[in-house]
Amino acid sequence: MISRWQERGGYREVLRMAAPLILSTGSWSLQIFVDRVFLSWYGRDVLAASLPAGMLHFTFSSLFIGTVAYVNTFVAQYWGADRPGRVGPAVWQGIYVGLASGLIILSLMPFSGTFFEWAGHEPGIRALEAEYFRILCFTGPGITGVALSSFFSGRGDTRTVMWVNFLANGLNIILDYAWIFGHWGFPEWGIRGAAWATVVSHLLIPVVFFVLMMRPRYRDTLCTLSGWRPDPALLRRLVRFGLPNGIQFMLEILGFSMFILLVGKLGTTALAATSVAFNVNTLAFLPMMGLGIAVSTLVGQYLGKEMPDLAERSTWSAVHLSLTYMLVMAAGYVFIPGLFLRPYMSGADPEAFEQVWEMSVILLRFVALYCVFDAFYIVFSAAVKGAGDTRFVMLASLALGWFVMVLPTYLAVVTFGWGLYVAWIFVSLYLVAGGVIFMQRFRGGKWKSMRVIESAEETRTAAV
Repeated sequence: MISRWQERGGYREVLRMAAPLILSTGSWSLQIFVDRVFLSWYGRDVLAASLPAGMLHFTFSSLFIGTVAYVNTFVAQYWGADRPGRVGPAVWQGIYVGLASGLIILSLMPFSGTFFEWAGHEPGIRALEAEYFRILCFTGPGITGVALSSFFSGRGDTRTVMWVNFLANGLNIILDYAWIFGHWGFPEWGIRGAAWATVVSHLLIPVVFFVLMMRPRYRDTLCTLSGWRPDPALLRRLVRFGLPNGIQFMLEILGFSMFILLVGKLGTTALAATSVAFNVNTLAFLPMMGLGIAVSTLVGQYLGKEMPDLAERSTWSAVHLSLTYMLVMAAGYVFIPGLFLRPYMSGADPEAFEQVWEMSVILLRFVALYCVFDAFYIVFSAAVKGAGDTRFVMLASLALGWFVMVLPTYLAVVTFGWGLYVAWIFVSLYLVAGGVIFMQRFRGGKWKSMRVIESAEETRTAAV
């Protein structure tokens, strides 16, 4: 373990890359956690409405976020191959995709009421869901921030990503407090306040990243200004590899959204308990997403350098670190669930929240079971995607999401009436199976020969 700490591809290198990203995504989990706690204090109905509406909005956005996020792999492989002049153009192609994506998200606003009528939730919850979703659509142009952040993360400058996300998430929490409850002279907007706080903080991110990316040292060496022109060949490559990544991301989020909508048919209490359990789970899940980004970056950089063995070693180092963290979180979910649930209770009506508490304690035991396999799922899928193996990840997610989680949950809830805990068995099986499948794909080694960037000779030929 001492030698693995010091060597390339070891724990120290992974942590140096991952720690700022873990703190960054951890700050997002904290922001979501605080957001849901504030809503639980405001009322059980707004808490119940916020998760399905937020998940549905994120489902639509995830296709574009996943596609644009693949800019990180292009930047990493170009950087590893010592071709800095291609970094700026790669980011600009992602910006163009992000701008187009934002317009599509905005076009969904008129359909917000229809979406939740199909879900069949209670009328009062449905109205809150539609309002929350409609406001969140204004975050659409913020998808460009995903491409802009990849300019920094793909090169290994993860500290800049961390500080920008700290700024945005801190602002979100402050605005949540002011706009949900009506503090400091602001009106009391309830769930609308939570949604507008999210919009403002999300739109701040691309502005800050763009200003930082346009500093002179980047303009000169990485072509961040001169690379603004559309590059059809590079754009096609981004779509070729990035779109399956976006589809996989969307299918994953869609599966969880369908799961939540089905749970909503079991009543407000079951939906609120599921909302609480999933939000507590973000304390484990989102920090590991930061580790996954770091793994994709290291794999991309080492493949760009033609060093697949170090890419493999980096991945296994990340697995060891993620398992350690997830086992600690799993123990907390089982033995001290009150530590995670008490913030939701502190500002809520004790009688109304009592049933939610009891259900949430049981659901956290499911979370404890699957979060260990979630470490495999996150790290190994990130590794193969960092090489370019996005189509396999997409197909595996499609099969698992629908045939292991969504369809069995539909049968359990709607057809047989087996209840909440049987539904949670299927979501647990989905993550366990995914972790095992992606581990086996990684161990197969096919990803070692994959690349997403063109050769230097192809670039010279295109320039001529």
